[in-house]
Amino acid sequence: MSIPLSRLPSLDLVRGFVAVGRRMSITIAADDLCLTQSAVSRQIHGLEEILGVKLFLRGHRSISFTVEGEHLFRSADGAVQQLQDVFASLIIPRGRRPVTVTSSVGVAGLWLLPQLGEFQTQWPGIDVRLAATNRIVDMKAEGMDLALRYCAPAKAPAGAIRLFGETIAPVAHPSLGITKLKSAEAISKHVLLEYDDPRGPWLQWNEWLDSEGWGRVKPKGIIRFNRYDLVIHAALAGQGIALGRLKLIEPLLADGRLISLAPSQKHSGSDYAYWLVVADPQPREEVKMVADWIQEVACRMSAALE
Repeated sequence: MSIPLSRLPSLDLVRGFVAVGRRMSITIAADDLCLTQSAVSRQIHGLEEILGVKLFLRGHRSISFTVEGEHLFRSADGAVQQLQDVFASLIIPRGRRPVTVTSSVGVAGLWLLPQLGEFQTQWPGIDVRLAATNRIVDMKAEGMDLALRYCAPAKAPAGAIRLFGETIAPVAHPSLGITKLKSAEAISKHVLLEYDDPRGPWLQWNEWLDSEGWGRVKPKGIIRFNRYDLVIHAALAGQGIALGRLKLIEPLLADGRLISLAPSQKHSGSDYAYWLVVADPQPREEVKMVADWIQEVACRMSAALE
């Protein structure tokens, strides 16, 4: 049995509760609502007083739902999300609403950014916002329309669209004066640029050298980086030879800024791939157009490297 409309708690109180429930953090929820932490805390206490039950269990540095809080959140979150969606469709925007694409810093800088000029030439009426971050974001909570992800199929979100897989080959700037790696002796004359991340052994030189039977070779030197885009920037500066993720750096290979020095290889984690994720199952038309364009570029690029 429903209670009278007059007895429903204020939407402000419900909105504060949902914001905290989504983030499980009063601090982050306060940022989302553009309020102070104390104001959000008062909203939660106010709702608890009206209902006569505790909604959260507060620890030293964490909070969690009570049974009643979890029950309320399941309904309130869906109701608030519906309101967000309806208001978004009704409010007349003061300016064009951009299509927001999130990806890692490396994918954004090496692959997506060089292509955006082409998109703006074709579709000058659509604004694109690029949000580069190395953390996995909650797309709906942070207002993202599209995401580019790199992972194994089992880790890809439901409905993700596979763009291309991973292929590896040594690459270098033409200024190094090397066009092919034909022997271990060639390696010994050059500095190797290493992506220092144990989570991706296929992006490190040991595995590639072992596959060539050159595991014992000593390079002239090794420079290690904690971000892959820095590896490629160092290669562009002529500082050494990098292991290139060929499909990711295709724009640099296409215009000759980098040269592939050996046949490409699929890495040992060959199921890893780049995926396109669409936040809304029924996206607005501009989002569809950007998503279609990203798939078209990925398909064209893959064909160029085969």
